[in-house]
Amino acid sequence: MTERMAPADVACLHRETRTAPQHVGELAVFAEPPAGFDYDRLVRLLEERISLAPRYRQKVVEVPAHLANPLWVDDPNFDITYHVRRSALPRPGTDAQLLEFCARIQSRRLDRSRPLWEMYLVEGLAGGRVAIVTKTHEAMIGEPDGIDIAQVILDAAPAPRRTVEALWMPGPQPGAAELVREAAVELARRPIALADTARAAARDLGSTVSRVTSMAGGFLSLGSALLRSPTPSPLSAELSEQRRLAVARTMLPDYRLVRDSFGGTLNDAMLTVVAGALRGWLLSREAPLRAATSVRVLVPMGVTDGRAVEDGAVPHTSTRPGGVRPLLVDLPVGEPDPVLRLAQVRYAMATHRNSGRAVGADTLASLSGFAPPTLHALGARAAVGLTRRMFSLVITNVPGPQWPLYAAGARMTEMFPIVPLNPGQVFSIALSSYDGGVYYGINADRDAVPDAGLLAELIEESLAELVGVAGGQAQRSPLDPTGRERGVPPPERTS
Repeated sequence: MTERMAPADVACLHRETRTAPQHVGELAVFAEPPAGFDYDRLVRLLEERISLAPRYRQKVVEVPAHLANPLWVDDPNFDITYHVRRSALPRPGTDAQLLEFCARIQSRRLDRSRPLWEMYLVEGLAGGRVAIVTKTHEAMIGEPDGIDIAQVILDAAPAPRRTVEALWMPGPQPGAAELVREAAVELARRPIALADTARAAARDLGSTVSRVTSMAGGFLSLGSALLRSPTPSPLSAELSEQRRLAVARTMLPDYRLVRDSFGGTLNDAMLTVVAGALRGWLLSREAPLRAATSVRVLVPMGVTDGRAVEDGAVPHTSTRPGGVRPLLVDLPVGEPDPVLRLAQVRYAMATHRNSGRAVGADTLASLSGFAPPTLHALGARAAVGLTRRMFSLVITNVPGPQWPLYAAGARMTEMFPIVPLNPGQVFSIALSSYDGGVYYGINADRDAVPDAGLLAELIEESLAELVGVAGGQAQRSPLDPTGRERGVPPPERTS
């Protein structure tokens, strides 16, 4: 089977560089079941279910002279044991050792001559745990009906659902002459294709200009953003080839307490927690902060049929055609009061939510099942076409199921999403809720952010600060979303 790559998928391939690989990843930790969980068991499970994600047996084939977009074609030499690998930590393996291993895996680009994914089973963790590390190129799972390999191995019950692998025979791989001939046919139709492309580009440009908005400070001038000279910031640096990972573990009921005490949404509370952590991290770098200082972040916001998706969640492709809107939000890192930070974030997000009927995160999770990797990939792709001067980092937030999931009987206890870095941006933050927890994955440049672990600690401290205030104000009426009751103007972005 062959299929022409969509332009957006080609863009994901082309924007990849030696120092900015464009794959999304995940670190999932499992409690080992009594029957055990080993490499052979994982491979058998994937062999049974990989037909549910046919793209994972296809590779990219370029057209000679780039006469047309590349093709997805079946890999005639597909070898699942190349993609599924086994590793082990010195027993008893620590979380720090696991994160170091995962960082090295995520630093490497995927092999373009094979299907663009890898999976690692990591054994030897303390407490009898095992981990699964995945990495999949954005081009594979950000497309319509895209699915991540992590989705196919998970079940809602300890007993795996029965699946039968259909006999798979790779389709014939087209030769150079056939590739050129098909491209020539498309070129003959280029006047129509060019007209369609021009109309699509015009729509995309108009959409981008209208949607690239600073929700905390009014409309962002696209031209001024492009022409503005970058100011020195700890959030910007030339990237190295190596990465450093950090994780934070928080509890979903804490965010619900903040929401119930002060109003707004869970996403408002989560963004406020990130704002507080960024404030502490910037202060540790001796960055000058004034009360009005803010950091502009890209928060990919899902829309369904033109309607916003509540809580900042990115919708699964089945909820489209609305897709993902690259929302720019100014996080008030200069504000020392956590309640006022929350009020300003609520004000920043209220305009977006009020633009259409929001779709609740619970509804979204029920529509998408367990699809955080896919949804984080859609969020990361929202940065395509936006200059790095327009925002300082990407934050993706995807709701997951609030019940346990299993792989071959092993219960998944934690899952940390990992989204790629954009050139010049020293870290990204991804978070997913799952089974009562909210798990943060911080992907950072190894040289520019040697203290990524500090940022993870500050996330947990920032939430504790909010929860402490919420506990003392649970009986008070919610804040006005604009923050005007407390005389809080929208923050001025200065970094």
